[in-house]
Amino acid sequence: MIKRLVMATNNANKLREARKILAPLGIEVISQREAGADCEPEENGATFAENAMIKAKAVYETVRLPVIADDSGLCVDALGGRPGVHSARYAPKGKECEKLLGEMNGVPDDKRGAAFRCVIAYVDGRNEFTVSGSVQGRIGFEMRGENGFGYDPIFVCGDRTMAEMTADEKNKLSHRGSALKALYKQLEKGE
Repeated sequence: MIKRLVMATNNANKLREARKILAPLGIEVISQREAGADCEPEENGATFAENAMIKAKAVYETVRLPVIADDSGLCVDALGGRPGVHSARYAPKGKECEKLLGEMNGVPDDKRGAAFRCVIAYVDGRNEFTVSGSVQGRIGFEMRGENGFGYDPIFVCGDRTMAEMTADEKNKLSHRGSALKALYKQLEKGE
């Protein structure tokens, strides 16, 4: 079983989540910078899987160590799945929630369904594959909570937003947590 992975990201929040989820499974996650990769490949794929694989392959070419990369986003039913694969570029950093709430103005509660989706790509020079995870919820009417990042303050699961949950609570049900657990199972099978 692999004991160390490079995560192709410059996003400290994603790195922290991956470390917290994979550490109890005996897998150390290091950042691409820690591994010596200073690249920001263009995410020009049409799907989460394509973008994740673009990032994983680019970092693997530099570090030649097992690499994971994720691409994830929020898919809102009332917006035909938007922002989807464009979630990170949907609005200026820190303004994503405000823009989405503006677009959802007037949409009733029963039409506010949404899902966070995540695809993780794995590349090690011999193997390449993707795994995915998702969590269903709905878009709230206001921002709530101080934890999390991105769209977490408006994504409601049950009666709380992701930003109102502790990191452990969020990781148990999150799209990234589900995808990382699927990754672990896939890596276990390969040994």
